[in-house]
Amino acid sequence: MNASLRRGVCPGLSAPLPTGDGLLVRMRPPGPILLATFGKLCALAGECGNGIIEITARGSIQVRGLSVASAPRFAADVAKLGIAVQDDVPILINPLAGLTADDIIDACALAAELRRALARQPFTAKLSPKISVAIDGGSALNLDAVAADIRLRAAVRHGDAVLQLSVGGDATSATPLGRVALGNAAEAAVRLLDVLAKRGRNARARDLVAAEGVAPFHSAVAGLLIGEATRGVTHPAAEVIGTHPLRDGSYARGIALPFGHADASLLQNLLQVAEQAGANRLIAAPGRTLIAAGLPLGELSDFAAAAEELGFISRPHDPRRRVIACAGAPFCASGHIATRALAPRLAETVAQLHDGLATVHLSGCAKGCAHPKKAALTIVGSPHGCALVSHGSAQDAPFAVVASDELPAAIADYARRPNKREARRV
Repeated sequence: MNASLRRGVCPGLSAPLPTGDGLLVRMRPPGPILLATFGKLCALAGECGNGIIEITARGSIQVRGLSVASAPRFAADVAKLGIAVQDDVPILINPLAGLTADDIIDACALAAELRRALARQPFTAKLSPKISVAIDGGSALNLDAVAADIRLRAAVRHGDAVLQLSVGGDATSATPLGRVALGNAAEAAVRLLDVLAKRGRNARARDLVAAEGVAPFHSAVAGLLIGEATRGVTHPAAEVIGTHPLRDGSYARGIALPFGHADASLLQNLLQVAEQAGANRLIAAPGRTLIAAGLPLGELSDFAAAAEELGFISRPHDPRRRVIACAGAPFCASGHIATRALAPRLAETVAQLHDGLATVHLSGCAKGCAHPKKAALTIVGSPHGCALVSHGSAQDAPFAVVASDELPAAIADYARRPNKREARRV
């Protein structure tokens, strides 16, 4: 990948990232946040930043508009809130891990074991800041669609819990290595991360497999493997938006932030609605979603309706979910187009299409931060206008370049093409 198109570093609390609207920080709480605590976080986002809070595709929380002066205060005050924020190797677990009855293993416990093991390893400083580990405990809200360098997916073999081990991708694209016993899972992950650390600061699992094959990874864990490398079982797609029964008899209800962002004051209104409905926790989840947990059965419909009235997405097939937009100009210094102003208009256009156009990726520049994967249609901001890419990513060649105000018509025209994959490049 061209160095100028790398998607940057991970802006943790200790290392804010300069962008168009000030400094950006990203937090990865490993579990639910009490409503009152989340409310204080929203207040801090308004006091120390510009009040814009984002939930990312991987379920992280981002706060925008901090300054050099306010960022240290924000980090210190977040620490006082007692939110256990990960600022090291990202370890992703199921959003409802430990709360549902269908977990095969305790993903929270395994993640904590792995964090302790990594804290003893000097090589972690040599890892790319983009490296991540996914631990899927086997519940319905799986992590199959989330890409990670190291993947551990719980399964049952001959009555015992095992972890299916793979590297470099999501559940479909990752390269399988085999199975390990639960007791060896953390050690296996440590060994695989050590392989990457030895390849340098920019090493990623997918790139290493492409360059050297799976042998370096397989050799590192060969002594721990208890089964052959096979593709894992295909699981139903995880849909956060909707109702999820919890093992304590209460329920969780997932909603989404339109285009992944909301003003802190709007989120505080959502917290009031959630509290009135009986919820006690809020969970940031993959897919730019939030989950209100602890709801009584009788309050689920009212909470969803109230959230939708506030402007949040409470229906899985809401057309706004088909448009993936980054921050864009003026919020991002790299953005050439105002993606957040364009996204609602494009969602209206997409909603009127009947050709099955699945996903539209609206990217302010060619880095494609919001959606590195291919999309049915990718729109990339450039100094010359909006570049349209058919069934590709933000870095692929476009078939047309149009002005922002021409986008709805251009999308409708594209949708009418009988063979979109053969759209002529410019």
